[in-house]
Amino acid sequence: MSSNVTLIGNLVDDPELRFTPSGVAMAKIRMAVNRRWRGQDGEWQESTSFFTGTIWREQAEQAAESLQKGARVIVSGRLEQRSWETEQGEKRSVVEVQVDEIGPSLRWATATVNRTQRQEGWSDENKPVDAGAPTARENYGPDEAPF
Repeated sequence: MSSNVTLIGNLVDDPELRFTPSGVAMAKIRMAVNRRWRGQDGEWQESTSFFTGTIWREQAEQAAESLQKGARVIVSGRLEQRSWETEQGEKRSVVEVQVDEIGPSLRWATATVNRTQRQEGWSDENKPVDAGAPTARENYGPDEAPF
């Protein structure tokens, strides 16, 4: 399953920055997206959905440095479903957002933009040079859930 989505919501945690064994930066984000509407009785109703997303490379480092819990963000990316089996043989699956773009929402805030230098691995045409895509792990420790 792969679908493009744009989500607007609030981070429920600070971005969690990690590095793969080969040194590629990745950040995990969790966000809450609220939906509000008037019911048939005229009263306001509200529903909240929670999403987990993964950001890669320089953008992961910049998100971890720039964003914090509570920040209202706009995320554009792809929904992807992952499945795995626990040590007890239980099948699990999760739908996550592979983040292509993330930034602060300016609806109720202001932001200062600081342009960063282009990192190694970018061509002159400002397109990423394939440095080898990260691969998903198959095995997880007993206290480590995949995200």
